[in-house]
Amino acid sequence: MSRTPFLRRALVGLAAGAVLAIGVPLAASAHVTVNPNTATPGSYATVNFRVPTESETASTVKLEVTLPADTPLSAVLVQPVPGWTATVEKGALPAPVEVEGNTISDAPLKIVWQADPGVGIGQDQFQIFSAVLGPVPDVGHLVLPAEQTYSDGSVVDWAATPDQVAADSSLEPAPVLYINDTPPAGGHSMASAAPTSTEHDADAMASGSADSSGVALGLSIAALVVGAVGAVFGALALARRPKRG
Repeated sequence: MSRTPFLRRALVGLAAGAVLAIGVPLAASAHVTVNPNTATPGSYATVNFRVPTESETASTVKLEVTLPADTPLSAVLVQPVPGWTATVEKGALPAPVEVEGNTISDAPLKIVWQADPGVGIGQDQFQIFSAVLGPVPDVGHLVLPAEQTYSDGSVVDWAATPDQVAADSSLEPAPVLYINDTPPAGGHSMASAAPTSTEHDADAMASGSADSSGVALGLSIAALVVGAVGAVFGALALARRPKRG
């Protein structure tokens, strides 16, 4: 068997493997998430919704985050984003709920970020939408379904609960804020630092978590590239060795 065709197939396979290895972690993280994904009961948590655009032909122009009605958040503040209009929609709860000694019958039910005309999150881009939520209820976790609308009218509903995703990984996972429950390791949830009750500390931890995730991904990609390059040079050197008589 000729060495050249074998070498060519080996190099093609190596390149394809490297692309898949790099692409899988990037694709796995391309969904709407909340970071940090942990909070302390009774605190006012600063959270950041990370919204990437997966479409190759349209941009993201709207994000709607549904807030819990059975364990409502009585205070919701949004940080302004240039080019976007943020609205906190309030309404009547299905039943009155006691929050910190007060009985409330209406509360924030949804946060809507709408892009101004001509504005959107394009291909290979993402946007961070920040909000303060509180007081955080004393529960296991909060599921925060997010509806992502594209400029072509298509909608992605990130609404699957952790249990639903565990049973069917093809479902679109909702952002989840873990309170008393422990966040799953890996999977669809982003790792985050320990929760805090102050806005300053929450922002610092969110930044640190994002930095550490980025560094880890960068190192993984660099290692793959270096390994692939080394294998290519090794194969080329083998091909150039003179045949023994």
